[in-house]
Amino acid sequence: MTIEDYLNLITAAFRDQPNFTDMISADVETQVQVQDLMLSMIPIFDVDTAIGDQLDIIGEWVGFPRTLSVPVEGVFFSWDGTDPTLGWDSGIWQTNEDQTQITVLPDDVYRNFIKAKIAANHWDGTTDGAYQVWDAAFPTISMLIIDDLDMSYRVAFVGGIIDALTIAVISGGFLPLKPEGVRISEYIFPSNTGPMFGWDLQTDFINGWDIGSWPQSF
Repeated sequence: MTIEDYLNLITAAFRDQPNFTDMISADVETQVQVQDLMLSMIPIFDVDTAIGDQLDIIGEWVGFPRTLSVPVEGVFFSWDGTDPTLGWDSGIWQTNEDQTQITVLPDDVYRNFIKAKIAANHWDGTTDGAYQVWDAAFPTISMLIIDDLDMSYRVAFVGGIIDALTIAVISGGFLPLKPEGVRISEYIFPSNTGPMFGWDLQTDFINGWDIGSWPQSF
């Protein structure tokens, strides 16, 4: 509300008395400023728009810190490399502080994992629920769970190249999307867009020669 909104609440008997309206204006001015401040904090602490320290606070709330307990290597952008995850829109830009490894997630990568963690906090332990967790954070990349029927399963991702840092965080187990007592035996990532290569099967996830991309296992 604005100061004018409060003044419009004054009854007709006092509305034309300037001393009274001035007193009300002075009294509600601070309250209006506090309300404006509180409203301004909504986008600051919105996971879609928060940056820097505000994103750190959201991460602490949901249980996913920005700093990795184990540094990851081989995630920085490079020219003409053989690894497509280190090219444009995939490799992470190297800063003056970073030399060969990274321990602090940049905002864009960190934001996605916060979303995944928020969804994971409500996960019911089912396969369908795991798909929903993934879709909440990475809607353009599909996930396929392959049950090995031995208390372990493999996770395959299709639809596009995933950046090197995201691959490192997922394969490093920093977001362990699994029920208690079940292990993830393998992470399979695409080397190109579209389905992955496979024999005698044509689906949205797997296809044959000249269509399916060669998978990378971690």
